[in-house]
Formats: sequence, structure tokens, C-alpha cells
Amino acid sequence: MTNYKHLHYFWMVAKSGGLLPASEALHTSQQTLSGQIKLLEDRFGKALFQKRGRKLELTEAGKTVFSFADEIFSLGAEMEQVLRTETPSGRAIEFRVGVADALSKSIVYHLLEPAMRLPEPVRIVCREWKLDSLMAELATHRLDLVIADSPIPAGLSVKAYNHKLGRSGQSFFAAPQLAARCTGSFPATLNGMPMLMHGDDSEVQKQLDRWLESEHLYPNVAGVFDDSALLKAFGREGHGIFAAPTILEAEIISQYGVKLLGRTAAIWQDFYAISIERRITHPCVLAICNAARGELFAPM
Repeated sequence: MTNYKHLHYFWMVAKSGGLLPASEALHTSQQTLSGQIKLLEDRFGKALFQKRGRKLELTEAGKTVFSFADEIFSLGAEMEQVLRTETPSGRAIEFRVGVADALSKSIVYHLLEPAMRLPEPVRIVCREWKLDSLMAELATHRLDLVIADSPIPAGLSVKAYNHKLGRSGQSFFAAPQLAARCTGSFPATLNGMPMLMHGDDSEVQKQLDRWLESEHLYPNVAGVFDDSALLKAFGREGHGIFAAPTILEAEIISQYGVKLLGRTAAIWQDFYAISIERRITHPCVLAICNAARGELFAPM
């Protein structure tokens, strides 16, 4: 009889593209993985991988085994999800969600909050990490959903599906004393003014840089922040103009006491729910998708 633990190790190595990423996702050593796969190969009497330089490639037998393993573990994930969501009365649905660390915490809250409004009690477990690490957790069924501002990275061998939730443009804010110095019409009013920027790894910042250049605007960079909450805190105190998602306009004005200078749809941020389900059935994921498309990202 096939040892399904050995088969799972083989499947993870094949999906992740090598021993190192699979060992990190499974929290085990490369030596252990290699040994378990060797036992599986001995069981089948066929090599499942072949080396191509530093890479491992599936043999023809390996491709056959992988196609069956992929179906086995995908069905297993669906079974687990159905059983966990069909809980007895009074017991909470456990909802495990991963959040890409670049996302605004305010947006994440608004995206996830509808899951807590379900008639059934929900226990949410939220993990924050880099997107590629979250995808490994999703692939091994440690997560039910990943929330991100980009679709599944190209070249990542994970059987998952993108569900686009919506898109937000960017709005520009300033503390009242700084806003009073911003004369003229938007966006020309940004020229020469102090501005707080996101870190270089931010896709929104790259768009902002290109937009400023296309508009021939040259603000003075007063600060660069990886953490959006810290950026807004400096903006609240008048240290610079800052940009944030348009869908949070009212919340930012109320929370930070700042003035709206203007907005643009030329700089945008997309939001995705990534799941192992092509057709969404998980009640929490359904609630999130329906609320995002019908409420949060509805036209202003």
C-alpha cells in the first residue's frame, strides 16, 4: 500500500519546485524529504525525479504520480473544508486566513469583517507574511484563504485560484496647517510640497513615481516608510502630504484629522482573495467576496 506521507512529501517537492522551498513549507529538513521520496521510488520501482543541473524535474513516471497526488490532496482539502464548516450548533467555524504584509491593516479589517457577521459563530485565525510564504501555507492546506494586492505570482506551482475583490485609486491628504499652504488646483498643488512616500518595494509607490513624472510634479520627499500606519502618523502631524487608498477616505479624514487634497484613478491598488476553490463554497470566503464587490469597492 502507498505511504501517503511519502506521497505528500513528493507532491510538495514537485509543487514547490525543489527540496529547499518544500522543506521550508513543511518545516522539515531536505535530507528527510529526500529520504522519504527515495522510499516512495523504491515502492514504485521507478525514479520520480531527475536532476537537470541544480534543478529537479519530474520523470514521466513522476508526472503520472503527480497528477494522481494532486487530485488526491485537492480532494482531501475540500473534504476537510466541508467538515470544518459544517460544525454542530454552537461551535465556531474556524477560518484560517493569510494576509500579505504589504496591505493596509484598515483595508484588511474591512475585507475580513463580513465573515464575522455570519449567523454561525466564526473563529478567525489571521497570519501575516510574505505572499510566497502564504502561498506555501495555502498549498499545504494550513490556510483557507490568502488576501493580497496581487494575483498568484507567475511561475509558482500552486493549484489555487484568484478571485478579484476590487480596485481602489489613491487619494492625497495633508494636515490642516500643511493643506493651507497648498494653493492652486490638484494635482499641481503637490509640486514642491513635502511628501511622505511608501518604501521602494511598494507597487503603489512605483505607480506614484511614474504618475508624478508624467504630470511633471516634483514634491520634496520628507520621509520614506515601509509601514503605512507610521506614514499616516507623520502625515497627521503635518510633516508631509501622503497618499492612501480612496476607499478609506472618510475613515482617514475622521481618524487623522487631515484634509483631502484630491484623488486620482491613475494610481491604483487591486485586491484579491486567493483560495484552493475555483467555485467558492466556504461561507466566510463567500461573505468576504460578496461584501467587497457589493459594498467596499462599490462606485463612490
